[in-house]
Amino acid sequence: MSSTPKVVVIGGGIGGLSAGIAFRSRGIDVEVYEQARALGEIGAGLTLSPNALKAYEGLGIRDQIEAVGFAGPGQVVRRWNDGVEVSRVDRSGYPDIFGAPYISLHRADFIDVLAANFPKERLHLGAQAIGAETVGDRAVVRFADGTSVEADLVVGADGVRSAVRRSVVGEDAPVFTGTVCFRGLVPYEQVADALGSKDWTLYVGPERHVISYMVRGGDVVNFVAHVDTDSWLGESWTQEADVHEILDAFEGWHEPLRTLLGAPGTFYKWALMDRDPIDSWSKGRVTLLGDAAHAMPPFIGQGAGMSVEDAYVLAAAVAHFGQDVPEALRRYEQLRVSRANEMVGRARAGRNKYHLKESWDPKPSGAQNRTGIAHDDIYSYDIRDHVDFDEPATV
Repeated sequence: MSSTPKVVVIGGGIGGLSAGIAFRSRGIDVEVYEQARALGEIGAGLTLSPNALKAYEGLGIRDQIEAVGFAGPGQVVRRWNDGVEVSRVDRSGYPDIFGAPYISLHRADFIDVLAANFPKERLHLGAQAIGAETVGDRAVVRFADGTSVEADLVVGADGVRSAVRRSVVGEDAPVFTGTVCFRGLVPYEQVADALGSKDWTLYVGPERHVISYMVRGGDVVNFVAHVDTDSWLGESWTQEADVHEILDAFEGWHEPLRTLLGAPGTFYKWALMDRDPIDSWSKGRVTLLGDAAHAMPPFIGQGAGMSVEDAYVLAAAVAHFGQDVPEALRRYEQLRVSRANEMVGRARAGRNKYHLKESWDPKPSGAQNRTGIAHDDIYSYDIRDHVDFDEPATV
């Protein structure tokens, strides 16, 4: 193997820190630059499916992540107006079936684990990247304060509004998907009687759906309520929403669900943004990862999973090809672009299904019916089986 290059990662969120950990696990010199002056995450939850946890196992931190997560007992789909159970899946067998559980966790807890596994001295805060380019055999990142950094490879993991992406593919601003989300965190004890269980639960209905699941060890319920709309006037993750606005949007829905949506607390709203998939994520010695490469709506819960899969493959490719960065990026894209773009398509289709725009009639069915939201092929995937660079790349 050739000598390993120096890598700079732009973005200190889930994708960027995962990439930093992945590169270090391969013995690669890496620095992470984050525009915020302190690491932090919005008060919200996320889920990690088995494929994501298997990738983190490959990075040596799966146990730490599971320790701050909650593996709910089941996955339930309910009808919007009367709460009738459409399907139920027992998730307790996932570790045996897929090699890892399906967990939910608070974003801040997740970031804390990732940050604890990356050296503080290699994480540079308050560094706002404005662009990156290849100059000769080096990659150069420019920052808003007029400084710059050189490396053998620059990785843009700076999210849906990535500055690095503009340097790779030009101006292609993210577009509004037509869906606005309301989110909130509610102590479980306040809504235990209404919910009746700690299952991951999806309510499907006309032009709307609500997902709820447990975080903080099962003590807190995270909900995200999605509403189709023709317009959106804000883009902040921290725009507060009035509880009456949420309840009005779900007038006539199952009353126990409305109890959750109307619980005391501070709630927020944001617009879902995405971009059309692209076939190339790299230009010279600059490449993209996670949402910067393939932003997708959250309807199949694969945003974080695709980021860590990207990170695992990219680090493995760079470690294998060493200073031949162009070849490493070529093989990275061969292994990742098709799978990630497929997830974008499936995530987009999820909204149509959950909002009853497709021919999916949510009628009561058997207790173990997996119809409608089964993603077994995604969960069974193990990225560790797809990094043999001595063989032709396969997806």
